[in-house]
Amino acid sequence: MHYDVIIIGGGPTGLACGISLARDGRQVCILERSPQSILADPPFDGREIALTHHAAHWLKRAGAWDEIPENVICPMHTARVETGKDHTLPLIFNAPKDGPNALGFMVANHFIRQSLYRIAARTPRLTIRAGTHIEQTVHTERSARVVLNGGEALTADLIVAADGRFSRMRESAGIGAIIDDFKRSILVCRVRHQKPHDHTALQWFDAGQTIAFLPVAPDERARHVSSLVLTLEKEDIDRLSICDEEAFNAEITQRSGGRLGELSLDSERCSYPLKTVFAHRFRAARLALIGDAAVGMHPITAHGFNLGLRAQETLARAIANGPGDAGTTRVLMQYERQHRRATLPLYAGTNAIATLYTRDSRPAMVVRRLGLNLANHLMPFKKAITGMLMDRQK
Repeated sequence: MHYDVIIIGGGPTGLACGISLARDGRQVCILERSPQSILADPPFDGREIALTHHAAHWLKRAGAWDEIPENVICPMHTARVETGKDHTLPLIFNAPKDGPNALGFMVANHFIRQSLYRIAARTPRLTIRAGTHIEQTVHTERSARVVLNGGEALTADLIVAADGRFSRMRESAGIGAIIDDFKRSILVCRVRHQKPHDHTALQWFDAGQTIAFLPVAPDERARHVSSLVLTLEKEDIDRLSICDEEAFNAEITQRSGGRLGELSLDSERCSYPLKTVFAHRFRAARLALIGDAAVGMHPITAHGFNLGLRAQETLARAIANGPGDAGTTRVLMQYERQHRRATLPLYAGTNAIATLYTRDSRPAMVVRRLGLNLANHLMPFKKAITGMLMDRQK
């Protein structure tokens, strides 16, 4: 079988890329290791995505927004950043008075994955092969080929790697990456609490820990719901991941200083290593990296999927403007140039902030407090960050 594009990875970015390219008239195949049952009904993985307005518009145009249950979409009206024990000097970002009343929309990752799969599964010219294991990939200036388990060979003009921040495709292509290992782990889960979250996303850099509370849409049950994102040493995260529920509830309530009242676990606990990735190159011969395979962001932005959407849009546009062959060097150079320009400043800036705000020395704590206070009074800075959070470009 020959395709215009073979996409390796059936996560949300890979599915979105397949939809875009197939609707542009390309013959596309998505190869995914997980079985079809997982693609059709993805499990909860703890991740809550802060969808920008641009991402929401794209999902609406694709038809995926209508596949997400309306009652699980939570508008985010305010973002609040704090440091240390003093909560009186927060850096606050609000939705502008002259625009939409939300900075963005919090949606659980598994609902996004499910909605995109439903659209992809009924998109003409798009084939999804789930439960597929790849034995070999070969891509040169002249051709690209994927050999599957069992010996079946598929050829394409272009291979797209959408297989995550620890991408095997990136590694096999000999593409290095900047990998920032923060030597910590993240625990994510949903918690119930007494006090309302008021549609506010809180990022709190405290001594020895970083805590985020992300607003979750209400349901019919009692009390309010938020997503807890807790960053600690790996040993502490491993312990909290398996301790009994009563001990867990007591410790996270204590760690959060009772900000939202007494907390109680309301989902599975999921943990991940805290590593960010920026590939040295986003392309090789007839190969393009998108999503986390190209740029794996720090979770404080909750922006990873938004950048993945941008990547596949940029790639689809470069292919559409090209000579017809999706894998030419000219097409891939255009994609790489545009996507690096769009992501490198954000990646570097986010990592610098995360590094500063997780250092617990006294000088660092002083700089952190001064920085938040200064930033809160710089209206052009706040306006620029608000614009980035919302991303209203259609």
